[in-house]
Amino acid sequence: MRSFARPLLISAVTSLLLIGAAQAEISVTSPFSRASAPAARAGAAFLTVSIDAGTDKLVGASSPVAEKAELHSHMMENGIARMRPVEGGIAVTAGTPVELKPGGLHIMLIGLKAPLKQGESFPLTLKFEKAGDVAVTVAVQGPGAMGAAMTGHDHGGHGDHQH
Repeated sequence: MRSFARPLLISAVTSLLLIGAAQAEISVTSPFSRASAPAARAGAAFLTVSIDAGTDKLVGASSPVAEKAELHSHMMENGIARMRPVEGGIAVTAGTPVELKPGGLHIMLIGLKAPLKQGESFPLTLKFEKAGDVAVTVAVQGPGAMGAAMTGHDHGGHGDHQH
């Protein structure tokens, strides 16, 4: 009985872990960016990330509109606004949506290949530690835009869920 009980127990535990991992869903809502100046080499993307169960971590991003994308924080140091890369990613926990917004956490788009123009949109791939890649469409709003909360529009219905 012992010879087959151990593999059976390992199989049952593995199945439970896989079922638990498959149930967590990442949701990305209100992805937006601000229009950039014609000569600008950088831009930013903003959005809200939530998970329905457990935890995950946003560890990176990429977009064909920029040479690279980095997770950044925005903070005040000695009265001067500074942006810094986020080390180790951004934790996402069930019940606590994470808002990437102007003046806070955001995705820095470095080396823009063309200006971001109001009314257009672009693809952005978010990279999660557990969920893997999640593709979203980012709406480009006006230069001082603050997102859906200020405009009354939610641009999150563009392939914004990952199972």
